[in-house]
Amino acid sequence: MIKKINYKVIDNFLSEEEYNNIHNLLHNKYFPWYYFPDITNTNKESKGYLFYLAHTFYAEDSPNSSYFNQIKFLLKKIDTKSLIRIKANLYPNQGNNEPLNEMHIDYPFKHKGAIYSINTCNGGTILKDGTFIKSVKNRLLLFDPSEMHDSKSASDVKARLNININYF
Repeated sequence: MIKKINYKVIDNFLSEEEYNNIHNLLHNKYFPWYYFPDITNTNKESKGYLFYLAHTFYAEDSPNSSYFNQIKFLLKKIDTKSLIRIKANLYPNQGNNEPLNEMHIDYPFKHKGAIYSINTCNGGTILKDGTFIKSVKNRLLLFDPSEMHDSKSASDVKARLNININYF
């Protein structure tokens, strides 16, 4: 039997103005997105055809993007002590609504994670106990990403967008 996973969902996490600022940043046609042929950090191709786009704001102990200051306020709102990584994910509609890869962990050590949803869609996050957290505009999921989890693609919008934060 798989034990129940601890997580917290906060709807309407940001004010309308804060949400619109992030939404507009990620939807700007000049915002740089980068191609990743695999969904997890395992360097294993995801089901042969699935891919995603990402923008890393912070990694390896320093800002990795000139846009970092525009999303930095999120860190205070989730009470981070130390940051591991922040990245925006854009999962294109690839014609199905299935898990994107195998269950995975973000890093092999205990830490905290937050997934902030930019849009509402039929995609979301699947926790190791099978709990499905749907992507809902302005929703924050707090959980332990050192526990197994997976992403689920969206088939009802052009793309599923979120910001993934790993921290202590």
